[in-house]
Order: sequence, then structure tokens, then C-alpha cells
Amino acid sequence: MPNDMIRRTYLSPYSIVVSIAGFAVLVYALLHAQSELAMYSVAAALIGLGILATIYMPLSVAVDDKELQITRPFLSKRIKLDKIADVRRCPSTMLPYLLFGSPGWLGFWGYFREPSIGKYFAYYGKASECFLVTLKNGRNYVIGCETPDQVVKFINEHLQIDVEEQLQTKPVEDGAGQKC
Repeated sequence: MPNDMIRRTYLSPYSIVVSIAGFAVLVYALLHAQSELAMYSVAAALIGLGILATIYMPLSVAVDDKELQITRPFLSKRIKLDKIADVRRCPSTMLPYLLFGSPGWLGFWGYFREPSIGKYFAYYGKASECFLVTLKNGRNYVIGCETPDQVVKFINEHLQIDVEEQLQTKPVEDGAGQKC
């Protein structure tokens, strides 16, 4: 990504505690399981949470003049800038309703719902470093990384450039139906 901005995603102290405590409890339960069924159930939970975290856990955010990229351990989520309708700072309230995902296990990721935003997919580590991306199709993403104000400004500057380019290249009709 030439001419890009890359920012790391850091976990909040809450997320670090939840991750360590959750892992410790699952390992303890695995080591002290009283039956095979309990052992396999705990092992499945540990493996399942590990797989989901490696698929969705945000590591960094990169943006260039074409796309916004959320880097995850194995896959990256890419959002083309021309699909974005709006981007703005939006710290999470920390009281979202979890639909599917993680409320702190190696970050906040998954589907959430909040009264102020509606349904959204989250990729963040700290609620204080979030910004809201609204796509033209109505989907919402709450994304977090270090220096989110700079990322929002960078994206908004490129969105403004795209709007200006469209106005210069597309004829616009005036009120009388004439193309300008």
C-alpha cells in the first residue's frame, strides 16, 4: 500500500484481563476435568475461541487512497474507499448488545448493536480509539486503532477528493433538465 497510513490496534486493560483470565479458566478446567465429556467440551471451547480470535482479532488498520484495510492474523478485511458514505470518530459506549463475537476476548470483534449506531461489526481493542465507518449500502463498522483522529481525517480527505473528481467528470443536470 504506497502512500498509506498504518496504525496498530492495542488491547484495552479490560480486554487483556478478560483474555488472560478466560484462557486461564479454560486451561484449568481442561486440566481438572472429571470426565472425558467435560475435557472434550472445554477443549472444544478453547479451540473454538482460539480459531475465532485468529480470524477476527484486529492487529492494525491501514488506509491508502483506494482502501481501508483491517489486518487480522490470517485474513484482512478490505473496504474500498468509494464504498464509504461516512467516517467519523465514535467511541463505543462499552455497553453494546453482543449479537455474535467477543466482548473482550483478544479485543472486541463481531456483531454488536447500540442504540446510537444500530447494528455494526466491530474490530477494536480499546473503546477510546474507535471510529465509525458507514458504507453506502448501510452497513456499519466500528474500527479501532492508535491515533484514530488522523485515520478519520485521512479517509475524509480522500472521500472529498473522490466527490470532487466525480463532480468534474459527470455532467450535472440543472433545474431545467439541462446538463451542465
